[in-house]
Amino acid sequence: MARDSRSRAPLATFLIIQAVLGCWWAAFYPGLFSRDSVLYLSHTVAGPWVSDHSVVYDALLWLSFTGTGDLGAVTFLQTTAMAGALTYLAQSLKALGAPRLLTTAVAVLMPLAPPVGAFTVTLWKDVPFTICAVAAAGVCARVAARRAVTGPALLGLAASLAALGLFRANGFLVASVAVLGLMAVVRTARVRLLVAGGLAAALPLVLSTMVFPRFGITPASNTYVYHTAYGDIAVAYREHPELFTDRDRALMESVAPLTRWREGGTCYTVNPLIWRRDFSWTQADARAGELLSLWRRLLVSDPATIVSARLCRGSIAWRPVQDEAAVGGGTYRLSLRPNADTYVGPGKVADFPGRSVYSLRPLSMGLNDLTDRWLTSALAPRHDWALWRGASWAYLCYVSVALAAWALRNRYALAVAAVVAGQQLAVLANISAQDFRYMAAPILVGVLLVPLLLGSVARLLAELVRTRGRRLRGTPAQPGTAQPEPVVPLLSEPEPEDDPTEPLPETADETDEPTEPLEEDTAPMPVPPEAVPGAPPGREQDG
Repeated sequence: MARDSRSRAPLATFLIIQAVLGCWWAAFYPGLFSRDSVLYLSHTVAGPWVSDHSVVYDALLWLSFTGTGDLGAVTFLQTTAMAGALTYLAQSLKALGAPRLLTTAVAVLMPLAPPVGAFTVTLWKDVPFTICAVAAAGVCARVAARRAVTGPALLGLAASLAALGLFRANGFLVASVAVLGLMAVVRTARVRLLVAGGLAAALPLVLSTMVFPRFGITPASNTYVYHTAYGDIAVAYREHPELFTDRDRALMESVAPLTRWREGGTCYTVNPLIWRRDFSWTQADARAGELLSLWRRLLVSDPATIVSARLCRGSIAWRPVQDEAAVGGGTYRLSLRPNADTYVGPGKVADFPGRSVYSLRPLSMGLNDLTDRWLTSALAPRHDWALWRGASWAYLCYVSVALAAWALRNRYALAVAAVVAGQQLAVLANISAQDFRYMAAPILVGVLLVPLLLGSVARLLAELVRTRGRRLRGTPAQPGTAQPEPVVPLLSEPEPEDDPTEPLPETADETDEPTEPLEEDTAPMPVPPEAVPGAPPGREQDG
């Protein structure tokens, strides 16, 4: 009966999560969106199709739009995939040693939180990216539970890591860092792991440079690829204008007025620079080589400024709280605009027939009222650090797996945080703004690691209590305490006195896994002269 209930638990968990996410889907049908969401579809419908976003996600939106006339199929598919990924990670953590009931409870409650529920029904490529990262963490947890990199685990890891690069441009960086982290943890199959990770990281690059252009998909523009470098130049110009020559200023003025470079030189985001009318993307694309040469020169002459700008812009990866006082320092979470025009404005993106699909049309007004109030309250700045900043959850991931590795005597447990570390370092190195979605995966993985953290702490405390108890049992009784009755030996040999310098014997515990082989005591047992030969009745003969 217990085995049957355990076999049904994953399906029940999945169905509950799917049901809750389905309510979010019905409340915000066909899904929440932003300017990027509109661009995904305008690429494929109005043209030209450019690979500056995810070609795979653009294709999914195009298939839904042309096949159903709407986009709800994509967001519903996202709810199903998210339910599957969360269920898989929860089951994998249980196999590793997380408390079963508590892990299930956390998993089924997670979609109630807006960073899970509302995010899952948003038309962003970051949603499938996050789903793949959660699935990859689940594969790593399976590896940790088995303490081996099996063939199916290797294939699952390669597929999930390759998908990261198909949904985000920096996905190959996340995959590369994650594989290197895994290689530092595992003891076997390192070569196969390196090959699988290398192929997963290389596949998106090969597709974008060699395959997609054959189908008329234009490579991403230079400005889209190098816009963070342009942001570094703006920060350096704002803080140290003396570093720039007249030729440098003339180059910059050919792209945007110097006032734009100065105003856009906020370190937290590149948006005030590149998303303004007086910044020419055409000129920036044409003179990208010269701008990159200027950036490299600044990196050599004043590396502290460039590194500082990167660390500031990557605050969403390492800083637990937002900086509301600075321009662009606040966390961008979600948009609740009713349609595309109210978000991007008329004429801001290429128009196309049917663009009205980017409008909220709830399937249930009651659910919409309820979830809208819930989401609005969650967007309050006082909740930002706990709900929308992934840095704190990333740190909790590291603490959780470290304690699990210690409590379970299983170094493979560290592998669960490999994808989290990969995403944190990739975002820290190169990101454009303080968007919550860039660090959504560490939030989801971190929440599901809380039961493992608590279980590990409980194991370590129990082990500490057992150890202290053994030591107390081996020390002389204090005056005034009750003395135990002496054990009468079967033979008349006097008992030897305890030597306080001898190590205390440890009792066997069926929950403890021995880390070293026990030494066999081969010394013969002394036999008193008056003892008759042979073992006493009821005892086995030693030797």
